[in-house]
Amino acid sequence: MAPESKPLTTKVESGSPYQLDQSQTLKASTALLKHIGTESDRKEAASTTKNLLKTSDGLDRNDASTAAPIWLILTTKKHIADRRRLKPGKISLPHPLNTSPTTTVCLITCDPQRQVKDAIAHPSFPTSLSSRITKIIGFSKLKARYSPFENRRQLLGEHDVFLADDRVITGLPAVLGKTFYRGSKKPIPVSLEPYRQPDSSGKRVTPKPTKEKSQTVAPPSQIAKEIEKTLGCALVHLSPSNSVSIRVGLSSFTAQQIAENVEKVVAGLIEKFVSKGWRNVRGVHIKGPNTMALPIWLADELWVEEEDVLEDEEAQEMKVLKGRKGMKGKGRELDKVGEGDEQKGTKRGSATDGVEEKGKKKRRVEDADLSKEMKERREKLREHKRSDRDEILEKVKPAQTVEAVS
Repeated sequence: MAPESKPLTTKVESGSPYQLDQSQTLKASTALLKHIGTESDRKEAASTTKNLLKTSDGLDRNDASTAAPIWLILTTKKHIADRRRLKPGKISLPHPLNTSPTTTVCLITCDPQRQVKDAIAHPSFPTSLSSRITKIIGFSKLKARYSPFENRRQLLGEHDVFLADDRVITGLPAVLGKTFYRGSKKPIPVSLEPYRQPDSSGKRVTPKPTKEKSQTVAPPSQIAKEIEKTLGCALVHLSPSNSVSIRVGLSSFTAQQIAENVEKVVAGLIEKFVSKGWRNVRGVHIKGPNTMALPIWLADELWVEEEDVLEDEEAQEMKVLKGRKGMKGKGRELDKVGEGDEQKGTKRGSATDGVEEKGKKKRRVEDADLSKEMKERREKLREHKRSDRDEILEKVKPAQTVEAVS
């Protein structure tokens, strides 16, 4: 007897099946962290070089900077987006990734940049955050100074995180190029505009443009709040495909922290970005940089709506129609398909039968004319060969007669 197959994932025992099982998420996170740790120890034992960052108790001094990323992969049954979006989405995490005090931040602002510099240098701006912002550059200066490829690559290596004003985020791909957008340091949008104040009716309206420069940049406290909020978010880069990968943790996190981040990101994706919600989700996995993907949730069906499921007869008709479409213009093959359809009992209207019958008669006449023409050509070719052979024989016979006489 064949061995009994066990399900790869478990669903919740009560309630809707369209939700994550916390025990399954925690189990997958624990197994993934254990595997990453085992592989790290194995490579370190096999390596001939000594790790200078390792302390006597066997832990690295800078866990956040040297830890491996943990990725969440969500696959859908239909495309999650119809086009590539240059402005990524953001989902707040209960356990942020960019919390290290040594993380360096480069802030790209709209022109003029002096207003943002003054706001960050203001005494009310948190010192712990301003010390991490090592560079502030305007869009026009970025375009002028970092046009050469080497300058852009140097800028990429000098900073860990890049933040950009959401008013210029869509223009950065043409300026920064694939050097930035091919890796994991894509610029993150951040709002540096002042909050829209509600009017008398309670609606928030966009302030009218004025000549005062202070109206274009938010106050220092608001900028600090927005930057902290952005650094604690997971980025969602959507493209016209049926999968999306999001960094949700580090190998230095605990399994519980990773599980909580996964649950928050999945809930945000389903609510904000995935059309049809859980019905459109095919699977949820987590993985490391060099590991297999561990399943957390798998769908039981491969369709979104019941209307997407075709019966056997409908599927056969679709197959025949596709075959006809691919064989359009091929007369004899099309006739074979028509005869096969008639044998299967396919019903057609009288008008369609008349058109198809006329087409068949026309093709038969054309085939008959072509056969007659080919036959005449073959007869002419044979006549030419016979005449050529007779001429050659007539020339050979007198020569043979002369040789016989001599």
